[in-house]
Amino acid sequence: MEFESSHHSIQALVEKIKEEICRDINSQSFIAPSAYDTAFVAMVPSTDEPLRPMFKNCLDWVLNNQTEAGFWGECDSHGLPTLESLPATVACMVALKIWNTGDIHIERGLSFIRANFENFLADIDHYCPRWFAIVFPAVVQLADKLSIEIDFPDQLMASVMNIIHKRKQILSKEEAKGHYPPLLSYHEVLPLHYIDDEEEHVLKHMDSDGSLSKSPSATASAFMATGNKDCLRYLQLLNKKFANGGVPQTYPLDEELINICMVNQLQRLGLAEYFNEEIEKVLEQVYKSYMTRESWAEPNDSPLALKLYKDSLAFYLLRLHGFRVSPWTFCWFLQAKEVEEKIGNDHEHFSSVMLNVYRATDLMFPGEYELEEARSFSKKLLEKSISGRPKGQDHVPYPNFHVAIEHELEFPWIARMDQLDYRAWIEHENNNALWMGKTSYHRLSSHLNQKFVLLALQNYVFRQSIYKKELEELKRWSNRWGLPKMRFCREKAAYCYFAVASSTSLPRDCDLRMIIAKSAIVVTVADDFYDIEGSLDELRKLTSAVQRWDGKGLTGNSKTIFEVLESLVREIAAKHFQRHGMTEITDYVRNIWRETFLSWLTEATLSRTGCIPLMGDYLETGMISIATHTIALPASCFLQPSMTTHKFRPPKYETITRLLMLIPRLLNDTQSYEKEQKDGKINFVTLHSKQNPNVEIEDSIAFTNDIIVKKTKEFLEHVLMGGFDDLSRPCKLLHLSCLKVFHMFFVSGNRYDSPTDMIRDIQKSIYDPPDVEPKKTRKLIPHRSSSIKVPQKVVMSYDFDRYCFNRTRIAATCVFQPTSHKLYMNKPLITRIGSCFL
Repeated sequence: MEFESSHHSIQALVEKIKEEICRDINSQSFIAPSAYDTAFVAMVPSTDEPLRPMFKNCLDWVLNNQTEAGFWGECDSHGLPTLESLPATVACMVALKIWNTGDIHIERGLSFIRANFENFLADIDHYCPRWFAIVFPAVVQLADKLSIEIDFPDQLMASVMNIIHKRKQILSKEEAKGHYPPLLSYHEVLPLHYIDDEEEHVLKHMDSDGSLSKSPSATASAFMATGNKDCLRYLQLLNKKFANGGVPQTYPLDEELINICMVNQLQRLGLAEYFNEEIEKVLEQVYKSYMTRESWAEPNDSPLALKLYKDSLAFYLLRLHGFRVSPWTFCWFLQAKEVEEKIGNDHEHFSSVMLNVYRATDLMFPGEYELEEARSFSKKLLEKSISGRPKGQDHVPYPNFHVAIEHELEFPWIARMDQLDYRAWIEHENNNALWMGKTSYHRLSSHLNQKFVLLALQNYVFRQSIYKKELEELKRWSNRWGLPKMRFCREKAAYCYFAVASSTSLPRDCDLRMIIAKSAIVVTVADDFYDIEGSLDELRKLTSAVQRWDGKGLTGNSKTIFEVLESLVREIAAKHFQRHGMTEITDYVRNIWRETFLSWLTEATLSRTGCIPLMGDYLETGMISIATHTIALPASCFLQPSMTTHKFRPPKYETITRLLMLIPRLLNDTQSYEKEQKDGKINFVTLHSKQNPNVEIEDSIAFTNDIIVKKTKEFLEHVLMGGFDDLSRPCKLLHLSCLKVFHMFFVSGNRYDSPTDMIRDIQKSIYDPPDVEPKKTRKLIPHRSSSIKVPQKVVMSYDFDRYCFNRTRIAATCVFQPTSHKLYMNKPLITRIGSCFL
């Protein structure tokens, strides 16, 4: 009853989210508005009434969207302010001050900054993002000009000066389009003297839609400086599109990209099973879009980083869902040397894109050399981004991003369990971040992402409630048979269950999980008996009994092993009959086990007689003795559509199954060759070394790993693409889950044999609920201690003239000329603060 109630609650939330998504036909509303850009648009005065804002709804949005903690702008998925919120908060205070409103809001914003600035600076003390260095000193100077006093304690002066110094370096070294995003996209915070002829410069770099780099803040600044009609038209269209006042940091947004990001978010949170129809619909549309392109590298209005982000993510999702797409859909960047150089030079902005490219190359098929090149290129850049960077050399987009890079490089996708990946993404403080923009990440709207995370959390805990119950049942089953009392064998009930529960997304199919887990336990016990305990005579008798399927004459451990095997096969056949009626699989399952026991006897005989087989003969036996097919094939009969068993009887298996048998054998041998060599057992690595006396053991390991890499690519193509065999997609995905388990077992050492290596993962997967509490505590209360005025010598200087629109000065400082549609600033009326770095 409890399970049903939880399931109904999840389904209700799923339906609510679907209704909300379908009701809002404008997918751009799924992206959180940018407080920073909204503030700059709110600063624009009306051309008819300069004492009033042109876009009052933007000003109203600023007034209505300050958080209780006192900041504006982007929150992470835990609701905490990000570094991006710091300049956004200052910009919002400036907008309010210009229009002489929101005094209480400004005070609360100042209290937030004073209380939290030290925490923010701690985040960037060893790295200061390029965008932050460009923007923050300028908006602070805007605030200072309006007598909004942002005071910094003496102990933070060194960090503040580092930011100022970096801004000075950027402005002195970069050309307007030298980096991504280009400096011109920060028009709202560039010094006036940086651009010789501002109007001419704006017109030269203006996009066809009247914007500067699709940036509302930069375009608002350009309009205030030049009065350009096209800029005005862009801002008016933007305001009409987002009538509630909150504008995005990029407009127009690519709606196809938003849909792709939504699919990716559902996938990474473990929610795809609830949105299958919606996901397939989106991906079919994306596939048609990509297939109708004349050229993958076709130039368009998208910035390089955004285009590569979208194309690599689309490739990954399309291929993962079985669409046949060419690697050139995103590997086009390899065709142009200048593009590679641009990416290499702009580490900070491209590191998150390169992480996306690296993930896309996880789904590599044989012969796709362009993907190998893309993987090598992205890996080198990611490694460079996180390797011992000196202070001031900033190659990652936000603090702790290097942790995500290190995890991706250290633990390959093929060796990670889906359940733990879902958990990690649920817990990730930046799981609402999509792609990097000019001054912040484009993020899913907090309202929508909170529902996604809540659903993912409920779903994860729901799974755990099922998993805990099933694991206890599995342990009782094992105890009834006395398997833990067999001292010679490894007690692996928890390991076996964790493997199947964490690698597949089948919360309702208890039978399938239990069959796989029980089969894995029997394989472990029987394999250990053949390896360690049984004499050759006992092993021959047990093998003969299995061939006859008659346990008469067996005693002791042999008898127990046969009886538990017979009981398991009867259980599998009975449950299958209940599901599929007259389809009989008893003989099919028995034959697979007969073949497996024969392989164990063959290996035991070779080991104990000292015979050394040829490598090919060893593999033919070893592929069977690893018993992956023994576990996967009977379980596949329970999937829908069910596997047609008469086509896949031993030894005539499909290529995908034979690859599943081969790769885990080689994975096992690369990690266990030392132990098995001491025990006098044969192993592929040691066989290769013995039969090639001129090579070192490391060369034999490398030779084996090369085979694993090659065969894994082939396996992935068989799993994800159609046309290779008659197996259903669910059956292929079960094969993939099985292979991922073995990669996980042997990615670094032999985790399956370790008594402790997987305990923490089991705990996180089955017992401990995800931790969605903030990972670090910020001071989100007003700062009450007396502040220390920053010394005059480090005041951040900025050309403030274009923003003198507060109600007490606007009449004196702005003259609107209707004939030219320009706003002219009366610069001599403004007292300028001397610059220390420009």
